[in-house]
Amino acid sequence: MLKSIEGNFDNPEVHELLTNHFIELRSVSPEDSCHVLDIAGLKDPTIKFWSLWDENNLIGSGALKFLDKEHGEFKSIRVSDKFRNQGNGYKVINHLINEAKKLNIKRLSLETGAGDFFLAARKLFKKCGFNTCEHFSSYKSNINSVYMTMLINNK
Repeated sequence: MLKSIEGNFDNPEVHELLTNHFIELRSVSPEDSCHVLDIAGLKDPTIKFWSLWDENNLIGSGALKFLDKEHGEFKSIRVSDKFRNQGNGYKVINHLINEAKKLNIKRLSLETGAGDFFLAARKLFKKCGFNTCEHFSSYKSNINSVYMTMLINNK
């Protein structure tokens, strides 16, 4: 049974997961195309962050940024290394979709990389119901970015 904890940035495992996520994405993305948030950025009041746990094991994390009252953006979705390739990315994304439903979000969007490094992420988002779209919010058209969106049913 998955346990979700909101906003526990001070947990050492969560802190390490997010720090490694930030470092890795910065290393594989051109500077002008890297939109990953550090921990301070995730503490913005327009963002809700959750970590997901199986017992005392951190499976992964993800965040939802409110672009407006009905449009949210996924940020910082990450699965812990020892839980990768076991369907846990799907669990994290579905948890975030369910949280968005509770918050009456009608559209979810995301930005991810266009390079080979991000291929698995793009496939996973597609499997979860996201489709490619034009850039949104403050993003600009960028050859290094792929933008995806989905409408969600709040029933």
